[in-house]
Amino acid sequence: MLEWPRTLATLEKQGWAVIRGLVSPAECRALVSLYDDDRSFRSRIVMARHGIGRGEFKYFSNPLPDPVGRLRTELYPALVPLADVWNAALKCDVRYPARHGEFIQSCHQAGQMRPTSFLQRLGSDDYHCLVQDVCGEQWFPLQVMILLAEPLSDFTGGEFVLSEQRSRLPPRVDVIPMRRGDAVVFATQDRPERDTNRTLRVTMRHGVSAVRTGCRHALGIVFHDSR
Repeated sequence: MLEWPRTLATLEKQGWAVIRGLVSPAECRALVSLYDDDRSFRSRIVMARHGIGRGEFKYFSNPLPDPVGRLRTELYPALVPLADVWNAALKCDVRYPARHGEFIQSCHQAGQMRPTSFLQRLGSDDYHCLVQDVCGEQWFPLQVMILLAEPLSDFTGGEFVLSEQRSRLPPRVDVIPMRRGDAVVFATQDRPERDTNRTLRVTMRHGVSAVRTGCRHALGIVFHDSR
């Protein structure tokens, strides 16, 4: 049973929260084994070609394999209340439907038809620059990254990194400790932060530090579809 009240409280406070053991070791291995089967994917992204790092990832095609589709559908409703609170605090009028299927319909009506959840593979010396996954007019302000490999056993280095940028201040960086099967939920782009009598807009970016040895696999759960 996920402790959603604690997870949501942590998310609201710091813009990210870790869910321990969200995916079982067997499911992690099964997902990693999909990487070399191109039938599961719509495209392969070589990160160096796009200036976003080294290594690669693949976007899943529809229908999403289990547990990718199941996780996307089950996690979304728990995050909607906080997404709505954040948008209200940031003076954004967008509110989200309770069910993920309804949100995907709004993406499709905006011409965003392609799933954006992905499987990432980083080998030795590969890394992921700090980025944001906003893929069109319709997007969801929270997303999830799940580590599918075991640190120190399958790879070394490769820490998940989040940066926070406040107006006129230097960025702050968090390095998130994770084990295989752990998930980190984090802000896709901006989040509000209360400061005395005003609300600040904190811009978030995420990435992965350089893998020193081995191979690191991770699953990205992105709730919106793209063009």
